[in-house]
Formats: sequence, structure tokens, C-alpha cells
Amino acid sequence: MGKIGIVIVLGSIIAEALRHTGAIQVITRSMVRLVGAKRMPFALTLTGFVLGVAIFSDVAYVILNPLVHSAAHAMGVGMGTMSIGLVGALQLTHAIVPPTPGPLAAAALVGADIGKTIIFGSVACLVGSVAGWVWGQYVCGPRLETQPSEEFRNNDFFEAGEREQLPSTFRSYAPIAVPVVLISAQSVAKLVLDEGNLLREVLSYIGWPVVALAIGLLLAYLNVNTMGNKTETTNTWVKDGLKTSAMILVVTGLGGSLSAILKGTPAVDFIADAFATYGLPSILLPFAIGVIGNMLTGSTTVGVITAGSLVAPMLGPLGLSPEAAMLSGASGSVIIKYVNSSYFWVCTSLSKLEVKEALWGYGGVTLVGGLASFAAVWVMWGVGVI
Repeated sequence: MGKIGIVIVLGSIIAEALRHTGAIQVITRSMVRLVGAKRMPFALTLTGFVLGVAIFSDVAYVILNPLVHSAAHAMGVGMGTMSIGLVGALQLTHAIVPPTPGPLAAAALVGADIGKTIIFGSVACLVGSVAGWVWGQYVCGPRLETQPSEEFRNNDFFEAGEREQLPSTFRSYAPIAVPVVLISAQSVAKLVLDEGNLLREVLSYIGWPVVALAIGLLLAYLNVNTMGNKTETTNTWVKDGLKTSAMILVVTGLGGSLSAILKGTPAVDFIADAFATYGLPSILLPFAIGVIGNMLTGSTTVGVITAGSLVAPMLGPLGLSPEAAMLSGASGSVIIKYVNSSYFWVCTSLSKLEVKEALWGYGGVTLVGGLASFAAVWVMWGVGVI
């Protein structure tokens, strides 16, 4: 709790700030410009890949839901085709890439370098997001019958944003990108610069997650357009951010306590010996725990923190690096979203899909995306990158 508590709170407040300042709309618009309006499912997938780093996935989907319906009308496709890639990508980066609170807490529990986790976790998430887009665009989506709601026909998500005087593209990305770059740069500096080097010392300070996320929060605050709204808006951010982070802080504290208890039990050696006896790759253990934790509770955050907690005492006997263990558990923690998940119901109700369709579409994309991300983690672990 002492190592990670403030960072989790700062990350939660930044997520609220992005929501209140309209940065989400600007980021979405930039992705549409990047790949073209005719490739909206892919644009939304890339949007989910970026937003999931900072925004809780259900909040992001609520905000983007009108665009998903109106884009489906414009392209003449069903809601499955338009929404599945977005749903999968939001959940992947929410589960795998710090400074989202869940993976941030898991990285602290296993002692993983946060910068390395961001870099290699982003690679794994990109692989998983593309796999999820293929599932939605070409495999499952066209087979789902639900059409977009008529209430969103001709709804112009982007023109509404322009009328609200939203921040520029650079300023919208900055609260996410700057902390991520600073934290990653700190890790790279430790690898390539000698100890005592001035640049390394500077990056070690500004890349410390507490400082980096504080800078991100300041950049988000600067996106409030009118002085009259600053006090009211920032008070709302802090209140909502503290509410959001409370559960994560409790789970993190309990997870750390459980990890400390396990270190004094025979369970560590027993499990490590079992993997050695049966010749199982040790990278499978945190993945399996992440899957079980998520499927039992419906919470990705609980899944990734549980995996980190249980595996942390076993890293030495299993021969796993902290980064490999954390990313493996995080990949498993998205598998699968079904009826015990609040995120499943948020996406299902807003997209108007039938439950059976949502199980194939949203459950399927979290399965495909999680497996693809895990495969990427396994490859990086196998070649010694992590």
C-alpha cells in the first residue's frame, strides 16, 4: 500500500479528468482520421487500445456508445461488427498496461519494473487488440443480427464535440502519453546509462510514477477551458477518483498480505515442484490464476491482483521474471467476460445485443484477445526479452 497507494489514486483521478474534459472524444476523432472513416471498427479498436491505459473500460464504452451506433448506421453494419473490437481492446489495456490501477498494483506486488511492463505490455496488448478486431470484423460480428438503435441515426459525435470547444489533440493525449513516456524513459535510462549519470538521475526522478502521474494530472487540469469551472470540476475529479480507487486499494492491500503469508508456507515449494515434475512451462501458472480469478469474480482487477499476489513468492523457484509473471497473469485476467461481469452488462445493454449474441461477441473477443496477448508474452519470455 505504501509503495503504490498514491499512484493508484492519481491514476484514477486522471481517468476522471479525461472524461470530464472531453479528451476521449478528441482521441477517438484522431484515430478515425488516422485509419479513415471507412475503417471505423478498426479505428474504434485503436481508440480502445489507447483509452484503456487510463480510462476504466466501462466508463469509456458509455461515452463512446453513441458513436458506435451512429457509425454502424453510416457503414450499414450490425452492432457486433462495430463494437466487438472496441470492447476487447478497452479490456486488454485496462488489464495489462500500467498506469491503469489493476496492472499497476500487480506490478508492485511482484516487484516488476513499471517502465518495462508498460513497453512490453503494450506490445502484447496490440497483438491481442488486432486479434480481437479480426474476431469482431470478420469472424463473429457479421453473424450477429442486432442493428444499431434508431435514436442514434445521424447523431454526429464529432460535431457535438467541436461545439463544446474541446482541447487540442496534443493536449488530449498529453495526460496519458507524458506519464507513460516518462516512466518508460526511466526504465530505459537504467539499462543504457551508467549509474551516476546526470540524465539518468533526472529521469529517475521525473519518471518515478508518483511524479510522472502528478505531471499527467496537471496537464489534465490545464485542459479545463473556463476558470469558473476549474474548482467545481476538479473537486468532482478528486471525489470520483477516490471512490474508484477505494476498492482497488483494499484489494491491493489484501493481495500484498496474502503474498506475505504464502512466503511462510510450504505451498510455494509444492507448486514449483509440481510444475517441474510434470514439465509444465512456469509461464502458465500466473495465466491460469488470472483466468480463474476473473471468471470467479467477474473482475479483471481482482484477477490480475490475485495472480500477482499468489505468484510473487514463487518467482525464484519457478524461474520467472517479475515482468513475465505480471504480464502473464494480466493476460489471463480478461478471460472471459460473461454474465458475472459488470463490464459485460454495460456493453451488452448499451449496444442492445441479445445475451446470447454478447456471449459470442464480447465473451469471444476477451477470450481471443487474452489468448493472443498471452501468446505474445510467452514468445517474449521464451526469447529472453522479459
